[in-house]
Amino acid sequence: MITINNEPKAYTPIFLGTTQHSLRLSLQILIMVGMKLNDEIVETYNVTVSAIELEQLPNIGNEIAIDEITGSELSGFKAKLKQSDAQIQNTTSTELEKLVELKNVGRYQLLKGKNIMTQDMNTLEFDANNLKYVRQILNVSQDSLAKRLKITRQTVNRFETGEQKISNKFLDKLLGAYPELAESIEVQFDWVSLTFPDLTSKQVIADVLRLQENLFLERPTSQNFYTREMAFAGEKNIYIQDFAPVKNPETQAIEQKFGTTLYLTGKGTRLFEKALLEQSMNWRNFFEKARQYRGHLTRLDIAINDKWGLLDMNELVKAVQEKRFWSKSKSYAVHGNVDDGWTVDFGKSPFVIRAYDKHKEQANKGYDTDVKTRVELELHQDKAEYVLDEWLNHDKKLLDITFDILYTYLWFTNEPIDAQKLKSDKVREVIEQTVEPMPAWSLLTALGNRMKFVRQPKKQSVERIEKWVLQSVVPSLAVLKKTGHWHEIIEAINSVELSAEHQKLVEANLVYAITSAKSVLHQGNINFDKEKEKYDEETAEFEKKANLPF
Repeated sequence: MITINNEPKAYTPIFLGTTQHSLRLSLQILIMVGMKLNDEIVETYNVTVSAIELEQLPNIGNEIAIDEITGSELSGFKAKLKQSDAQIQNTTSTELEKLVELKNVGRYQLLKGKNIMTQDMNTLEFDANNLKYVRQILNVSQDSLAKRLKITRQTVNRFETGEQKISNKFLDKLLGAYPELAESIEVQFDWVSLTFPDLTSKQVIADVLRLQENLFLERPTSQNFYTREMAFAGEKNIYIQDFAPVKNPETQAIEQKFGTTLYLTGKGTRLFEKALLEQSMNWRNFFEKARQYRGHLTRLDIAINDKWGLLDMNELVKAVQEKRFWSKSKSYAVHGNVDDGWTVDFGKSPFVIRAYDKHKEQANKGYDTDVKTRVELELHQDKAEYVLDEWLNHDKKLLDITFDILYTYLWFTNEPIDAQKLKSDKVREVIEQTVEPMPAWSLLTALGNRMKFVRQPKKQSVERIEKWVLQSVVPSLAVLKKTGHWHEIIEAINSVELSAEHQKLVEANLVYAITSAKSVLHQGNINFDKEKEKYDEETAEFEKKANLPF
């Protein structure tokens, strides 16, 4: 039984996956929940839940302890979970970190073989103007930058005047010193379509996706010349189309025609990433397995998520309107408005570059995201297969090819481009030599494939836990304290069982913590006699047990 907008429903909530476009290590996460009635999912909700209440992400298809859902399609839905008798160690943050790593496909190696798409490509080098713009957006002086990088101001000045070439070593040091810049861009898959000539939809579900068949709704279809569709939770996020079995009128035998297409939409890729995590697989493993089943990629969207706000869609649209851009494709279109968000398309199928306001798009749907602007490469058929083939078989990173394509096919400038220059045999070279580039676009393409997009798993530290608690947990604790729930929190803290890893953290920090605490007490900074006495007793007891050398 669950309550939906104050109305009791005899549904069983089922976890169907994570759905947000940018997974953040946050107290609030967006998940998809199915309402099961008589072994059939009758409704689905995309709900925001508390990571602390959730405790850990369930496996796809498992029941989730949601007690109440409130909200609407316009404003979004929120879920309250049933309170467990005792709090257990929260692992949601760890699982979200794994999902973040999983979706950052840029770290996998991509092959550089026969170049059928990126011929005549040249990667833009990070130059003096890019460095000046980085300082501008970071709002730091040459002196501050030099001190942060532990180099001289004169060296920074030589870089910015072009007197000294900027090396890869310097770029690594720059990104290491300012991780907020390096981590502000993420690359992920946002649409995947695969055709399997030798499989049925049920075989794709069981052997390729390895999801529970009862989570898919079977229904007839007439799309794409298919007759049957299997939709995950009944929605077109993860769905497979094939041919329904038919009875031969002559032999009365049931005949099954083979051939099917799998579709993972933008939301579908997010949902499926949780399934990959459960199977200890990454996207590379998945595509390798798909090829073993003769899977052919028919569409692949690669999204570049700008979380910094480096790109301003109003500025990009203005540049298009003022002819301050060059594109290999002669086709382009502008959609939207300032209030609802702009979208600009360059090119047509089989290859489109699209830039749009992701934050406004999600807000219009009642969702939140920390992605401000998104640039997508939409590739179909041979273009998509080329990228996959290079990735699986050669020695070039997906990040490299993504930004090589972006740089080669699209360029924005700070002033209009003369029509005569557009007729030049070497139009791109002429434009770059004679027209100032748009700083933000130039920086994105120059620094993009150098950024450390992959958030490598980090060992947990006491400082990291403390920072997370102060930033994310304290406000919620304040609410609980003011509403009379503080006792339950203290009891939960006192009764929680630490993992072996957390126990090591405690042991590694206790000596320092006790020494520091003693110093504070000796200085008289703790003025509450009762708390001081209790603390002294506990400290003495610990020292006795630990046999510390002081």
